[in-house]
Amino acid sequence: MTAIQVPSGMGALWQHRVNSLKEYEVVRDGNVFGSGFSNSFVVISEYERARSQLDSLVSRYEGIPFSHVFSGSEVTNEGGACFCLRDDFDLPALRFDSDRFREEILADLTLVRGIGKKTQQHLKDHGYRTLCDLAGHPKYRHAATRAIGHLTNRDSAGIMEFICSRRRKSHPFVLGTAGFHEPGEYVFIDIETLGLFSRPITLFGVGTIEGERLKVYQYLLRDIAEEQAALVATMEHLSGDHRALVTFNGRSFDLPYILDRLAYYGMAARPSLPHYDMLHFSRQRWKARFPSCRLSVLEKEVLGVLRGDDIPGQMVPEFYATYLRTGNCGPLVPIVEHNRQDVLSLALLFCHLLGESYGC
Repeated sequence: MTAIQVPSGMGALWQHRVNSLKEYEVVRDGNVFGSGFSNSFVVISEYERARSQLDSLVSRYEGIPFSHVFSGSEVTNEGGACFCLRDDFDLPALRFDSDRFREEILADLTLVRGIGKKTQQHLKDHGYRTLCDLAGHPKYRHAATRAIGHLTNRDSAGIMEFICSRRRKSHPFVLGTAGFHEPGEYVFIDIETLGLFSRPITLFGVGTIEGERLKVYQYLLRDIAEEQAALVATMEHLSGDHRALVTFNGRSFDLPYILDRLAYYGMAARPSLPHYDMLHFSRQRWKARFPSCRLSVLEKEVLGVLRGDDIPGQMVPEFYATYLRTGNCGPLVPIVEHNRQDVLSLALLFCHLLGESYGC
């Protein structure tokens, strides 16, 4: 991976662009129509509170240096240098019933292409009750044998591909493949950016499990020129054997955004990993119960997490742009806290749903 030189003054350029083009709409409180079709809105009460909070932060942190606000360390790699903050949190123990998951997969003959409900019943009436039995069938044996091999080898990517050929990506079977990974192999990622696509990522939040603790690494850009170093540091967490990526809306946003920024710097992406996007599993589980399956809603209603002075995610670019313009670290404080809680809530939600589906 080769570093490229970032032009000087890049931060000021992006700060100007953020100020000149807001990518969200402010809507009145209770505007169901405005909130039903897009994430690019902020209700007026949240907007006014956030603007007041921004002014207060700028005043409170005036003249306080970065090193007095954030406790972390500088990370240096082939992309340059960036700043890393570290925290850790308790997590519930992950107990996965692999036998139950395996039995449910083996018993569902409709996972094999060409077998519907009626054909499955016909096959079971004739003694083909599991995929293991089907491995002896002249027509379906090849597909059944491949699936059994994936299960035996605990090949999450292979069995996920097999399941997704017949089921939606939000099906509990797909989430169950995560149980083929050890807890330490999960990588939870959430990013904060200067806006929609083709703008810099300003904060990379990465969570990993060590024992029963979630370790959160946050690569914070003190200047836009540090983005490449933060990208390299983040991608290093995804290296190694048998890794699994966990995100919330990462299929549509975080992962494509990261790939876009890697391409901008001419950096090669890692080989594809099993990816568990918790937004899809959450919609499958709670779409009939909650009008919105945003992470902020689920963490409150399902996990019992109540945030304090959080800022709307859509306004993060403005807070960061204020930091770029003034050099005042105050606006970075709620961004870091917002991202840290997103990573923690993502991990808690993952543990909750996996345990609910196949816990023991």
